[in-house]
Amino acid sequence: MGLLRLRDAGKVYKSVGEVDLGANSDEVYLHPKVKDFQEQNVSLINPNLCPIKRVQEVVNCLPEYLESAFSDSASQFKRRSIRDFWNAYRSGETTPLVAERFLSALKESDSSNPSMAFFISYNAEDIIRQAEESTKRYEKGIPISAIDGNLFMSSDACVLFAGGTKWLHKMRPCVEDASCVKQLRSCGAILVGKTNMHELGAGTSGINPHYGATRNPYDRNKISGGSSSGSAVVVSAGLCPVALGVDGGGSVRMPAALCGVVGLKPTSGRVSDSGIIPLNWTVGMPGILSATIEDALIIYAAISNELPLFQPTLSQTITDVQIAKYGKWFNDSTVDIRNCCEQALEMLCNHYKWKVIDVTVPEIEEMRLAHYVTLGSECFASMAPYFTKLDYAELGWDARVAISAYGAFSSRDYLNAQRIRRRQMYFHMEIFKMADVIVTPTTGVTAYPLQSDALRTGELDYINGAALVRYSIAGNFLGLPAITVPVGYDDDGLPIGLQFIGKPWCEATLLHIAFAMQHELEDLSDNPGGTR
Repeated sequence: MGLLRLRDAGKVYKSVGEVDLGANSDEVYLHPKVKDFQEQNVSLINPNLCPIKRVQEVVNCLPEYLESAFSDSASQFKRRSIRDFWNAYRSGETTPLVAERFLSALKESDSSNPSMAFFISYNAEDIIRQAEESTKRYEKGIPISAIDGNLFMSSDACVLFAGGTKWLHKMRPCVEDASCVKQLRSCGAILVGKTNMHELGAGTSGINPHYGATRNPYDRNKISGGSSSGSAVVVSAGLCPVALGVDGGGSVRMPAALCGVVGLKPTSGRVSDSGIIPLNWTVGMPGILSATIEDALIIYAAISNELPLFQPTLSQTITDVQIAKYGKWFNDSTVDIRNCCEQALEMLCNHYKWKVIDVTVPEIEEMRLAHYVTLGSECFASMAPYFTKLDYAELGWDARVAISAYGAFSSRDYLNAQRIRRRQMYFHMEIFKMADVIVTPTTGVTAYPLQSDALRTGELDYINGAALVRYSIAGNFLGLPAITVPVGYDDDGLPIGLQFIGKPWCEATLLHIAFAMQHELEDLSDNPGGTR
């Protein structure tokens, strides 16, 4: 039903007719427009609104507030949402000076053995200053927005960045925050520091030989995933309701899935990359990590570009959703992941009467290689002026190997990769003619053990690395929005994520579906080896 299959290298065959993918085909989509796709239960936000007013608009679209205090018995964590803090601040139950408890938790995590390596740097005095200013605003009854006084952390790629290195900030001084960080600050959010990350984003484990291996809160002897490892961990551990990261090859969604939180990568261009470390021009962009879909939506509204913005009205459900699933690809994961994701998807579709459509996504391996060539070529080209002055001994071993591989790609390799990108965009747009989203597990494996000999050098585990990125590529290579939602645990109690990949610019539909998935799982007790 609705199968899309590749018969040879030159043509694409559908269930009806035949489409020739010629060089001048008008059917090839490179930059689909918003008007190409219709969405349900959305409201158009005036593109001229400032971040503060956009936040208020989206809060009005949320379901009735219920205190969350999300508790995860698999890890004993309690995660408070943005609205939990907002209501507690307004009622006087507490104040933004709760930041003092945050600082105590950071010190405790740093002094633990082994250290959790959540962060790279923070300024305690500045955090308290921000918290005091926010507290005064609440005392006067004039908070800036619903995120005033909320704590957030940002990846080292986003704020006064060093990219997880010990040297980049010296060669490329940064004098101001990235645009997305500025927008959150303008809403009154409290920036509490820079989270740890995989060096130069050049790996998937979250092991950084300079700042320590960021450890998974569910099992400190397991990886947290990369590259935005620290951002996922602080949200997972309940230290912040939200954090920012950069997603160039699943670097927000992978650690989110491994650490049991939400990870959103918007459509390419939806969020400004101004001020972000310029590693990957066409595949990397800021992303959001949060404990809930509602929080991801609030932060998404605050940091989105001033483009026509359709926000989902989460208090209303959507109907007749078609979910595309490529069974062979979906099942290329561990048994625990496959069973858990299948169970969650079946439960979702049964409740809302949504349909799963079987499709084939052609040339997945070619897409993976083309993405790697694109990511590597762009990283090497953007960093080349600094590499010429760099003592490579300052890099971790894994980063050295990655940079050497990136520098070996030719211009022909890069151009051929873009030809594959063009083909893949066509294939995906054909699927989106039939379906609203594509569903996959987020990763092919759950968090695996940290190896002691990798802590000093970095890690080169290409088998597990390939399994971690298996489902992330289309979101980056094609610029598609994608989101991961925690849906359960493996037999060892480690989190499993389910991913939805959306149509370009259709974050509203993506968030609707992800919220429905979250809602389905809210009332279920934790069940290791199954859905929540």
